[in-house]
Amino acid sequence: MNNKRKRTSVLISGGGTNLQSLIDACESKDYPAEIVKVISNREDAFGLERAKRAGIETEVINHKNFDSRESFDSALHDAFLKVGTQLVCNAGFMRILTPGFVEKWRDKMLNIHPSLLPSFPGLHTHARALKEGVRFTGCTVHIVRAELDNGPIIIQAAVPVALGDTVEALAARVLKAEHQIYPQALKWIASGRAKIENEKVVFEDDGRAPSSLIWPNLDN
Repeated sequence: MNNKRKRTSVLISGGGTNLQSLIDACESKDYPAEIVKVISNREDAFGLERAKRAGIETEVINHKNFDSRESFDSALHDAFLKVGTQLVCNAGFMRILTPGFVEKWRDKMLNIHPSLLPSFPGLHTHARALKEGVRFTGCTVHIVRAELDNGPIIIQAAVPVALGDTVEALAARVLKAEHQIYPQALKWIASGRAKIENEKVVFEDDGRAPSSLIWPNLDN
């Protein structure tokens, strides 16, 4: 195993489909990160089973067993240190982290959110996108900051909103895009290709931007 791979811990609360996308990416020998631990605040999270199948160490740290957010976050921090964590990925982790904890892992913690931030932070993103009538929504991987769903943006994927879309149909297409961009974001951060400067993510070699995306395109 490449000893230069960044030791990464993943926080989950549910099914772990984004976790699975990261696990799959880490199977490549030249991928610059390896998942060394998966932690859930819920013992029934199916993501724990995904991790076990991949031979990854798991732990349940139930937030209900702590009398404060600070003590819960302290337990997370200690668990990370025990396995030599260098990077943290939040993958459907449904807990708000305290500013002190976030600061300890400043520029080392990633999160994925199902909207094109800064639009639609928080919950019910797809329903809100449909209500507002936007033509594009999508997903964002960003560096975590204390403010909810805020921080330097690493990568985004735009997903067209189909005419007559439902929340479920839109969510499924956005989730598929999430599975594509989260491994890419972790790869860039772990390899050092992407760096945080002045609260923005910059790349050593910026790629060329694609042409504009227009939707609906009724001429087709």
